[in-house]
Amino acid sequence: MKNLTHNLQLRSLRTRIAISLATVLLAPAAILNAQSLNFEGVTGVYLNPFAYTAPSTGKGLGMPSVAWHILDGGNVLGNFNTLSVTEGAFNRLEFGYTRDVHSQGGNALSPVWSSGFNVVHAKFVVVPENAGKRNWLPAISAGFIERAGVRNVGGYLSAKTTNNADFYLVASKTVTQVKGLPFILSGGVKDTNASLWGLAGNATAWDPAAFGTVAFVFKGPAGGNIILASEISQQRNHPQGLPAASIPTTVDYAVRIVPVKGTKLNVDLGVAQIAGKIQPGIDLQARARFVAAVSYGFGK
Repeated sequence: MKNLTHNLQLRSLRTRIAISLATVLLAPAAILNAQSLNFEGVTGVYLNPFAYTAPSTGKGLGMPSVAWHILDGGNVLGNFNTLSVTEGAFNRLEFGYTRDVHSQGGNALSPVWSSGFNVVHAKFVVVPENAGKRNWLPAISAGFIERAGVRNVGGYLSAKTTNNADFYLVASKTVTQVKGLPFILSGGVKDTNASLWGLAGNATAWDPAAFGTVAFVFKGPAGGNIILASEISQQRNHPQGLPAASIPTTVDYAVRIVPVKGTKLNVDLGVAQIAGKIQPGIDLQARARFVAAVSYGFGK
């Protein structure tokens, strides 16, 4: 009888350990399902990239993810819409295309923004998260974003169509050790000659800039998730054509809603602090602007 009781207790202990391990191991997967494409089609929140990539298998391509984003830039900047498609590959790579579509504002400064431009991007996971069974190790990735056909601000003033780009390193870590409150920490640095991701055209020079993201994941109704996030991104460069202008650091506050458990549909809503008075006589009137997005991943 003692042996039977001991075996039952041991079996119960093993079951509890297995359930606990499954919870820890599956929690990051649930959080990753809540991640989607950012404004330029890169896996992230709204503006910054994560080190994670779009879903795929170790043997080839995954199913594509698509997204629509809008930035209500106000009366001066106008509205920026982006349409994106991104593909993952080999559990280590993602690449994609985004079209920026711009609606002009009604201010006297508004004509310096064109109808839009093209964006291509790619990202490679250099170090997978928790590699070598080191649970403290973040995912580390390298990537680039190339913008072509840009004719904003300096491009308009010089009557030239320009290109600009970002080359970046980013580290992201999903933390599940805090019971009931998993979260993601992410940060990186980029070298860029773009001003405001190309929305303000090219910068006067290449310059490094830091960026970071924090996102907290909460359980929502219908088994879904609600993610509260904030991002910060340095804007180190002066726009071409406006060498005296100073673009402040961009900050945004966003909520991502995953309506139903297991779905790959995400809805984002938020506010972005972009820029106000950038130099005497020029006020972009965009210190607190509404942002929204819808993303969807095909496949299981």
